[in-house]
Amino acid sequence: MSLITRLNAADADFRARLDALLAWESVSDDHVFKAVMEILHAVKTRGDAAVVEYTNRFDRMSAASMAELEIPPARLAQAAEGLSPVRRQALEQAAARIRAYHERQRMESWRYTEADGTVLGQQVMPLDRAGLYVPGGKAAYPSSVLMNAIPAKVAGVPELIMVVPTPDGEVNELVLAAAHIAGVDRVFAVGGAQAVAALAYGTETVPQVDKIVGPGNIYVATAKRMVFGAVGIDMIAGPSEILVVCDGKTDPDWIAMDLFSQAEHDEDAQSILVCPDAGYLDQVEASIEKLLHDMPRAEIIRTSLKDRGALIQVRDMDQAVEVANHIAPEHLELSVENAEEMAGRIRHAGAIFMGRYTAEALGDYCAGPNHVLPTSRTARFSSPLGVYDFQKRTSLIGCSADGASELGKIAAELAHGEGLTAHARSAEYRIKD
Repeated sequence: MSLITRLNAADADFRARLDALLAWESVSDDHVFKAVMEILHAVKTRGDAAVVEYTNRFDRMSAASMAELEIPPARLAQAAEGLSPVRRQALEQAAARIRAYHERQRMESWRYTEADGTVLGQQVMPLDRAGLYVPGGKAAYPSSVLMNAIPAKVAGVPELIMVVPTPDGEVNELVLAAAHIAGVDRVFAVGGAQAVAALAYGTETVPQVDKIVGPGNIYVATAKRMVFGAVGIDMIAGPSEILVVCDGKTDPDWIAMDLFSQAEHDEDAQSILVCPDAGYLDQVEASIEKLLHDMPRAEIIRTSLKDRGALIQVRDMDQAVEVANHIAPEHLELSVENAEEMAGRIRHAGAIFMGRYTAEALGDYCAGPNHVLPTSRTARFSSPLGVYDFQKRTSLIGCSADGASELGKIAAELAHGEGLTAHARSAEYRIKD
């Protein structure tokens, strides 16, 4: 029995089978919604007491107050100092590369003056405060701390509040060290929907934020969806995914491992290879069988590949591009000779990794671009997390007397057309005789 689904773009039912494979919906059922709504209401009305209560219950903690759940800056510094020199250097090098890349994204204010003296423009300001949710315990990702916190700081956000669960009191030193290196201002050992609620509504101890970013489980994702409007959110992310487009000339072991790199995240992750060479697809499948046994997370990879993975044969590389644009993947590896040229033909992808040597894993940790990317085909209309997510734009309009007179004539005419008399007269008062 094959470990991974094989599809052929020439088959009449190809698109239907592909779309069925791509389809993914969160498992937010009535039980999840009800539980999250209860938690949000409790935190909104009871503040710190509710956060402590839920944290003790769900994370098996015994905190008496929120003060016990705040991790002081000195503890973050201690975590960074306690790392091995090699690991700390890697963390700092990754942070420096991420910062350098995101510095180029910063939007600047601008304005221009028209002939009559009217000034128009756009003022760009950072958010006052942002909240960062970081998974904790064994599923801890210090790279996510860097990817979420550094763009906020580059944007100029004055205060960044991080929440991270510490089930059974288990603290991840790398996560705390990453928070120190990234410049996080305050950290609370709180997770789940109660952490999202605390950030969204504020409590006696946790300040209310303007936007919440960062990944979490289904309860966290559901809570983020529910508080949207009270605060901004980055996105509702689905499982991680990779699409590799290959011309059949890359070492098949490399491609198999690239597919593994996403499949090992969890059973719902998706790994797909597209290639016009059927023989090469056979080679990659053989590499999968050969290499899987040595993977510590072999069973997770096996389930992911079996349930959601695919090896797709296409007519040629042009059709490979068509398939890639339809899939709109989170991560797209172009393992081909002319990768940069092909990248120019890709309309929908969270991130494009160009060439045989560019493993997606480099983007996860240290290349520089953000690894918080649109999933589940949302790359059709969404973009990676960036500095722009922590900046907001305000329009500027300043009319001179002459400008107000000329614009007033236009505005009044349109306002009368809409039947809004006060609008029209407001503009007409400023029209010169």
